[in-house]
Amino acid sequence: MMFAKRGAVALIVMGAASGCIPSSPGYDPVPPAPQAPPVLAPGTPPATKPHGDGVTALPSAPPAWEARRAVANARTVAESVYTVRPGDTLRGIARATGAGSEAIARANNLPAPFTIRAGERLTIPGGRYHNVREGETGIAIARAYGVDWSRIVSANVLSEPYILRTGQRILIPGDAVPRSAAERAAAFRLDIDDILTGGEPAIKPSERPAVAVTSPRRVLPPGAAIAAPAMSPGTFMWPVDGRLFKRFGAGASGERNDGIKIAVPEGTAIGAAADGTVAYVGTGVPGLGGVVIVRHGGGITTVYGHASQLLVQRGQAVKKGQKIALSGESGYADRPLVHFEMRSGRTPIDPLTRLPRR
Repeated sequence: MMFAKRGAVALIVMGAASGCIPSSPGYDPVPPAPQAPPVLAPGTPPATKPHGDGVTALPSAPPAWEARRAVANARTVAESVYTVRPGDTLRGIARATGAGSEAIARANNLPAPFTIRAGERLTIPGGRYHNVREGETGIAIARAYGVDWSRIVSANVLSEPYILRTGQRILIPGDAVPRSAAERAAAFRLDIDDILTGGEPAIKPSERPAVAVTSPRRVLPPGAAIAAPAMSPGTFMWPVDGRLFKRFGAGASGERNDGIKIAVPEGTAIGAAADGTVAYVGTGVPGLGGVVIVRHGGGITTVYGHASQLLVQRGQAVKKGQKIALSGESGYADRPLVHFEMRSGRTPIDPLTRLPRR
């Protein structure tokens, strides 16, 4: 996979967000520098038509989190009361009213397995409900409505593993939908938390997420959700051997760093810190440039940023120490380096508490 250096990120992506997901900017707010010619991944042919500034244009591809484009076609449902009839099911009532079955269960304090009885009067909560289609991701749905994904998570009380199901009706918070593509883009934000909780495509109600593959030549279908790795994370290793020059936490100027930054020469091999499954590969997070995210057992996730070249694919199983990217100055980096994060669930943790002392 190839991309340009800092300043070339095409998406407007997520910063602080309200709701149950903590905000995670965590990256230096340095303005982009002039673009440098992009570095091609092995086997990637350059385009023949350059931009006016001399930067080679490459074939565009949909974002990694948008396996299927979501359309803002939510149905607005008025609050009402429904009297249960013989043979009714909660899912059938949801289809009849246009509301979400989960929302109806919450509004009526129905515990699992959500048993209802004839004659029972159920409150149907009003709102805008989006009917999830196969392959849609939470992030794509959020972008279609110009709403922070974290607000959708909060409104629907979504929890691990955050995989949506075809036919599921989710509540879209807010009122008016931005009218133009420019307005939707301006309203859309994306960060690491969103990728972790909203980047998996929706699957069929009875379908199981796909298992990871070991070879980069075997690519999962675009609409496949990835099963969480079952292995234990074990002991973590440093992704590169370099000079630690920025630590976890608040910096001198007040900015927050959700990881550590390690200075290394351009093109240094970046190794996976432990066995895991690649959950994301791309350039969708501003400031970080080329990013690889790897899920490990025990709810631990690692993030590798500022890469100049990405060597793995989403859904690929990787071993501890396996080369997953090359270091660079992509994103807002002012020198060749690696941004490295560790997260427990959605919470960033100091990598130095998990890495061997040096």
